[in-house]
Order: sequence, then structure tokens, then C-alpha cells
Amino acid sequence: MFFSVIIPLYNRPQEIKELLETLVQQTYKHFEVLVIEDGSKLDAADIVKGFTDQLDLRYYVKENGGQGFARNYAFERAKGDYFIIFDSDCLIPPDYLQIVNDSLATHWLDAYGGPDAAHESFTPTQKAISYAMTSPFTTGGIRGNKKAIGGQFHPRSFNMGLSRAAWQKAGGFKITRLGEDIEYSIRIHSFGFKIGLIPEAKVYHKRRTNLAQFYKQIHFFGRARINIYKFFPDTLKLVHFFPAAFTVFLIFMILSNIFYPPLGIFFNIILALIIMLIFFHAWWKNKSLKIALLGVVASFIQLTAYGLGFMQDFWKRIVLKKQVPTL
Repeated sequence: MFFSVIIPLYNRPQEIKELLETLVQQTYKHFEVLVIEDGSKLDAADIVKGFTDQLDLRYYVKENGGQGFARNYAFERAKGDYFIIFDSDCLIPPDYLQIVNDSLATHWLDAYGGPDAAHESFTPTQKAISYAMTSPFTTGGIRGNKKAIGGQFHPRSFNMGLSRAAWQKAGGFKITRLGEDIEYSIRIHSFGFKIGLIPEAKVYHKRRTNLAQFYKQIHFFGRARINIYKFFPDTLKLVHFFPAAFTVFLIFMILSNIFYPPLGIFFNIILALIIMLIFFHAWWKNKSLKIALLGVVASFIQLTAYGLGFMQDFWKRIVLKKQVPTL
């Protein structure tokens, strides 16, 4: 199997350096790398050039069009039998490509996704964010489970692969962000291609370096779920309303404490139980008191940011039926 590793890049020279360093260390060597500089103001040309004698590497520069269309640009130029997509803020374990090759040889998938985890070098905040994005109490762990709570497993584009045949049949990304990977996964599946999780094919995903950036990203994810609904209405499940329900719960808790304290006490007890559950689970997973505390904060940000983004576009695009430009 010859792999084409595709990496869209936007203003992240240091991140791409670290990612390429991990690709140099791959034990499976039959692959090429395509880096697509998507209109960056802070480009990585000099950094990427430093790896051309260590990797089968091509570097392209295009006008900014978003990550989905940057991947399409790479698909059209890739030579591989199978395309693998990474976000530029990922670190790849040295046996990743070997794991994928062996898995596809024994259990073929036309498209796959893999889980993400926190690397030991990550900051406590990054580890807490990683916990919030993989915890069963926030996302339901859907990014690393074969059986998603909301139904069919959908690969996420930070760690995703698809065969050349799937691309040729389904085409590339139709939207460039706002849930572009889930829309693409659903479309590939609609053509009868087999999609699944390779649990061992994990990457270390940095995500955001601070909680303010994390909030902004997750708010965008909440909006993206409504964008996916506009393409595939039957994919909106009850579980997708959970962050919004949690956000409404917090609002009612605050109001009840102000206007009707007896009811506020009841809400406070529920909230305390939720905090304890997340705290002890994060502590058990990370073996760190600091990360556990930050994990509670990150989990609340994950739930409320997603909930607010979801409610914002649900109200605008579904209730009011406003036309919002598709990204």
C-alpha cells in the first residue's frame, strides 16, 4: 500500500515542523507527504524545505480557501492508493502507518478514522482539553468508539483516511469547514463504502493551547452540527441536544439561585455531583490533580460552548429559517 499523507496548513510553521519530525520516524516507509499552505501569512516554506531530503515531500501554496478545499487540492495531486489526512497540530506515533497498513490488509475499510490522545509533552491545559474532547461525560467518547452514540461512526479529519476509489466515486469535500469531515463521511457511506474505526491508529492532537481558543473552536463545532443537519436532516439525533440541555440547566441554576433559592439548592446538588464525577474520572485518567481540576473547567467549556453554538444556529437556521452562507 502506498499512502499519500495530506496536511492542510495555515499559519502553523512550528506545528508542521513537529509533525514532519514524527513522519520521518515512521517504521513504514512507503508513503509521500503533501503539505498544502492555504494562504498563510506566516508560511512554513523554509521549514518544510528542510525535510525534503528525509521524506518524499511536496509543498504547495494556494490562496486561502479553508481546510476542506485544501485537502481537495491535495487529492487531485496525490499519487497514493490511499489518502491519509492529518491536522497540522498532530503528532504521529512511529508505528502509525504500519498499524494502518496491517489493519487494512486484514480488515479492509474504504474510509477510516482513528482516536486521539494527549502526548506526555503536552501542557496541563492541552491534556485537560484532550480529556474534555474524549471524555464519556462530554462527547460520549464518540471519536474513539466503533459504535457512536449518535449512530454510524464518522471519521474526523484530524485523523482520517480514505481509498482512492472512495474519493473517485464520492468526490472531495463539498464544504471547507463547519462540519466538513462529517458531511464527507456521511456522503462516502451513502455510496456503499465501508467505514470504520481503527482503534490502534491514534494520533496525539494538540488542539488549542489555551481555554479561550478552545471555547471559540467548540462554539464553531456546535454551529457545525446544524450545518450538517442542513445537508442530512436525519442525522440530527437526541444526543446532539445534550450540550444545549446542559447549558440551559446552568442558566436555570443561576436564575433559581437568584430568584428562588430552595430550587437553586436542588440544582446546586446536581451540579456538584456532575463536577465530582468529571473530576474523579479525569484524575483517574491522567493521574494528576492539576489536570483533573483543569479537566472540569475544560469539560464545562466544551459543553457550554458547543451548546451555545448549537442553539445559536438552531434558532437562526431551523426556527427562523434564515439563510446562512455555507462554508
